[in-house]
Amino acid sequence: MIEAKNLSKKYKDKLVVDNLSFAIQKGKVTGFLGPNGAGKSTTMKLMLGLINGQGETLFNGKKLNSYSKPSSQVGILLEAKAYHPTRTAKQHLKILATEGNIPNKRVSEVLEIVGLNDVAKKGPGKFSLGMSQRLGLAAALLAEPTYLMLDEPANGLDPEGIVWLREFLKNYADNKHGVFVSSHLLSEMSQLADNVVVIGRGKLLANTSMSQFIAGNVASTVYVRVNDLDKLAKILTQKKISYIKKAKGLEVDDLKTDDIGKIAFDNQLQVLELGNKMASLEEAFLEVTAGSEEYQGKVKGKKS
Repeated sequence: MIEAKNLSKKYKDKLVVDNLSFAIQKGKVTGFLGPNGAGKSTTMKLMLGLINGQGETLFNGKKLNSYSKPSSQVGILLEAKAYHPTRTAKQHLKILATEGNIPNKRVSEVLEIVGLNDVAKKGPGKFSLGMSQRLGLAAALLAEPTYLMLDEPANGLDPEGIVWLREFLKNYADNKHGVFVSSHLLSEMSQLADNVVVIGRGKLLANTSMSQFIAGNVASTVYVRVNDLDKLAKILTQKKISYIKKAKGLEVDDLKTDDIGKIAFDNQLQVLELGNKMASLEEAFLEVTAGSEEYQGKVKGKKS
């Protein structure tokens, strides 16, 4: 696994990363979440030794610079347009392959994987952001690394590209690799990540499985619609069961569908709709990071 231990980084008087410790496991996709300015990109750079700071990061028990071929340990995508714009996509990858002592045949393989074969001989200077992301991922994959560390890799991808990226990263992790990926696309991350690390203003806010993170921070509710909503609301109030009116029904806390169904049956109410409303990653994220946003907008005089 990758073990980040007590990572800290200060710029002038501002502590950007504050004593972070967490692990990235093989066979898992670990999502890295936090509001803008939380310190995610800085944390990744610290882990890779690209900037100086406190703490250390071990890759399978060793520092990255102790490996003779670091690119076989971790492939990175931190900046989508990190290439010389006058070289072709294929030339860019060949230079990286030569530097990493990687066979040239691997260049064609990764171009095929990311879907850039048709533009391999074109200069990436005019690539869209999505195509640049694909080229950056191709570079990260060149040495077939044990781990991938990707900072916002879905930026600029169209819906088809996002689905492709999700399935590719899940399959990559399933093949005894580890993936560490940051993203602001929370609905996508909820489908992608097995584990989640959440930070706010440089501090660790959560480090757990995705399912535990959601369940531990936001309660699931039951939505019910019956033929006499006022009667059901009165019964729930008498039983001191909390609820809120939602559309043409009620969202009820702390009960299962079976419980609501029994209450309706016992009181001769006709159930028109009944189902679980599962908590979302977005709800859990907003709950955990509340107050840790670096930048807060306002809507009609109210903080967003």
